[in-house]
Amino acid sequence: MPTAKTSQLKDGDHCLVVAGTHKGKSGIARDLKMSKTGHLTISVVQANGVRFKTMGRNVVVHQYPDLRSSNAT
Repeated sequence: MPTAKTSQLKDGDHCLVVAGTHKGKSGIARDLKMSKTGHLTISVVQANGVRFKTMGRNVVVHQYPDLRSSNAT
C-alpha cells in the first residue's frame, strides 16, 4: 500500500502514480528536478524499461516489507 508522502521521495524509490495521465502505473523514481516554478518533476522507469515524466505531486512512495529481516528460514 502507498504510505509515504511525496516530500519523502528520493531517487531510486519505488513509486505509484495516483493522479494524472499515468495514473495506476508504477516504477522507480529517477531524475528528480525542481522546475523554475517550484514544482517537482520526476522520471519514472517501469519494470519493462519504459520511461515517462510526471509531476511529483502525482506520486506516492511504495513501502514494501523488508524480506531480509524476516525469520522465514
